[in-house]
Amino acid sequence: MAAESTRRLIGNPDAFVDSCRKNFEGFRRDWRLYCLLAPMLVWYLLFVYKPMGGLLVAFKDYKPDRGILGSDFAGFYNFAKLMFDATFKREFWGAFRNTFMISLYGLIFAFPIPIILAILFSEIVHDRYRKLVQTLTYLPYFLSEVTITGLALMLLKESSLSTGIIARTMLDLGFTPDGKILETARYFRPLFCITGIWKEAGYSSIVFFAAIMGVSPSLYEALRVDGGNKIQELRYVTLPGISITLTIMIIMRIGHMLSVGYERVILLYNISTYASGDVLSTLAYRLALFVGNQSNTGMGSAIDMFNSVIGFFLVIGANYVSRRVSSTSLW
Repeated sequence: MAAESTRRLIGNPDAFVDSCRKNFEGFRRDWRLYCLLAPMLVWYLLFVYKPMGGLLVAFKDYKPDRGILGSDFAGFYNFAKLMFDATFKREFWGAFRNTFMISLYGLIFAFPIPIILAILFSEIVHDRYRKLVQTLTYLPYFLSEVTITGLALMLLKESSLSTGIIARTMLDLGFTPDGKILETARYFRPLFCITGIWKEAGYSSIVFFAAIMGVSPSLYEALRVDGGNKIQELRYVTLPGISITLTIMIIMRIGHMLSVGYERVILLYNISTYASGDVLSTLAYRLALFVGNQSNTGMGSAIDMFNSVIGFFLVIGANYVSRRVSSTSLW
């Protein structure tokens, strides 16, 4: 439709001039709103689009003293070295698997928690009590990753000097008879997921709570008149009423399947949990900064670009499937 409209304007010069005049008049009328928009646009250009020039590093034999443009062009050498070279391929594919598994844990276990919280919040009749509970669940989001992971480490640490309450409980129940929680690889992914839920679930529930509040109360009243109970309200009114929001959020979540932030991983993992905790972002971080050969900066950038490309195709695929199945999509 947009392409057809554009062709019609180009084929009719008078209509094109009239459209430009109307746009200019709209800009002149709403110039204050555009001024408010300007800082965000400047920020976006400086911190989102400008850094895209750094993607060239992925295709260069990067030398810091020669800069990005001065370094020799290497084509897809960095990508091939990551995926097929005996020195790096085991680390790369292991990090890829860990990234996918941690994201899958988040999609299966962490994604539904904000929805459940939003539904529970909507059922609280007393406004002051609901606001208090919501505030308490939002608070962890405003704490830094260092603070959240520090609290988690205090609760989970197990040493000769002191033992966290969760570590002591698990030890008494026999869950960790052969070692410490923080040094056991099989516990890293659940620990990462639970820490993320603790920090982000409350704040993420705002979107779903707003969607629930947008459902017409008359639908609930009609169901109650027909003798419906709370479970039926949830099934036939609440979930269908927020289905569009759910679909969009799922598509966006799938697009970030490989975008596991390195901050929490670095703070939580150690050499004993590399097998299950090392992800693409931490591998890129180590290759770019801590490996003696400076040309590995190109491989670190290649990992980030690989991550972004996979995320792009995941969004396209999820959007296509959603549009075919439910007629709801981002575009």
